[in-house]
Amino acid sequence: MVLPVHDINPTRRAPWVTRFLLLANILVFVLSPVALAPLFGADDAASTCGVVAFLDEYAAKPSEVIGNDPPAEVATGEVGRDATGNEGCVVQSPPPYEKSPALSVLTAMFLHGGWLHLLGNMLFLYVFGNNVEDRLGRFRFLLFYLGCGFAATYGFSVFFAGSSVPLVGASGAIAGVLGAYLVLFPRAKVWSLLTFFFFLPVRLPAWLVLGSWFVLQYLYTRGAGLTGETETAYLAHVIGFVVGAALAWPLRGSGQARELDPRWGPYARR
Repeated sequence: MVLPVHDINPTRRAPWVTRFLLLANILVFVLSPVALAPLFGADDAASTCGVVAFLDEYAAKPSEVIGNDPPAEVATGEVGRDATGNEGCVVQSPPPYEKSPALSVLTAMFLHGGWLHLLGNMLFLYVFGNNVEDRLGRFRFLLFYLGCGFAATYGFSVFFAGSSVPLVGASGAIAGVLGAYLVLFPRAKVWSLLTFFFFLPVRLPAWLVLGSWFVLQYLYTRGAGLTGETETAYLAHVIGFVVGAALAWPLRGSGQARELDPRWGPYARR
């Protein structure tokens, strides 16, 4: 596993959209039941049902997205018992709200399944997002980011149209950013940690860091190296990456990694 922590590729302007996306993702997660549930105990039924109800309303589900079919039944967040005394989440039909499956694709991009999920995504966005934003421009970068996220979710839903498992996370959109970075700055140097060598820091070219990441996602999509089922939508990563690379392809060669200004010291300002 190669974990990028910093790239040597200064930008010409402040990455305000990248900063906004980082802040928005963090704030939404911190205020969500997913982050608050562990405070009340991971096995607490009320917390679990609260998370289920939250995801029913705001997460994207392939079965809903692919046919633009709103849910007929949703969790209320309350805990109930069946005739045998077993606890479960109370459901309601019809739902007390109108859910737009297309809009849920957008809201799902700002939801995450846990702290590690959030921090991993934000690290990749922090390292690579600023340069792609610098190259595309702020408004185009925002449209690009959201477009890759939508493409990843809809692409995944085509292959898993019958799934009702909630899709959450910014991974598809961020994968698009990684694909664009690979196309635009393949030779930029990236300080990374080789996690299978006791976090050994190494400086590697972007094509190796991001190329190996993509290959790993593809292998996991094909089932290589997996034992049992996984909760990660690796196919969405692959689709987002390919879409991002394709959209950035016409701009290849027009943006090169720049040398550091010696006045800045060993690190570029972000």
